[in-house]
Amino acid sequence: MLTNSTRTRGRPRSFDEAEALEKATQLFWSKSYDGVTIDDLIAGMGVRRQSLYSVFGDKRTLFLRALRAYADAKGARAAKALFSVPTLRDAIAGFLRHAVESATEAGSAAGCLMVCVAPLVDDAEVRQFLKDATTAGAALVERRFRDAISAGELPSDFPVAARASQVTDLARGLTMRAQLGTPRKTLLTDADEAADLVLLPRGGSAVVAG
Repeated sequence: MLTNSTRTRGRPRSFDEAEALEKATQLFWSKSYDGVTIDDLIAGMGVRRQSLYSVFGDKRTLFLRALRAYADAKGARAAKALFSVPTLRDAIAGFLRHAVESATEAGSAAGCLMVCVAPLVDDAEVRQFLKDATTAGAALVERRFRDAISAGELPSDFPVAARASQVTDLARGLTMRAQLGTPRKTLLTDADEAADLVLLPRGGSAVVAG
């Protein structure tokens, strides 16, 4: 009699799931959600049709999974840019530079899956995910501003919420310009200058120290 440990198991997967998901992400990123077919995914991910559906689900389910994985990875890198440097000015510049570098990364389509592709998907769950991600991004920047107030880098009346929204808007704008073909060097320069502008105090002209 066979025990559970000795029963014949099904055929092991012939592909790496994380790698296949990354390939799907790149397909959606470069061709858009509507532009990608199931046949594109099968060929691009290197999986069989049955494996695609059994492991990843249908196209919509796969896109949502790819979007979440992409957002998690990008969010972690953005948080590192904000909190791994000691000065606020370098943190905000690093956050904006990260948006540029991600949008102009060699081997990937220009732009961003969340900024340039997902907003065009007519799906309530996708829209809610993007809304939540935008709110979370602004909250992260707001937290960095509050840390700077506590450290004495900013005055206590600095408009934290408004400037956090401006920073995330600037990041999206730089990303969309990257998709339109603006050179990385130009965008990086603009990111640095935008950091200085965001840190101007209310009604003042002096840039925050740091």
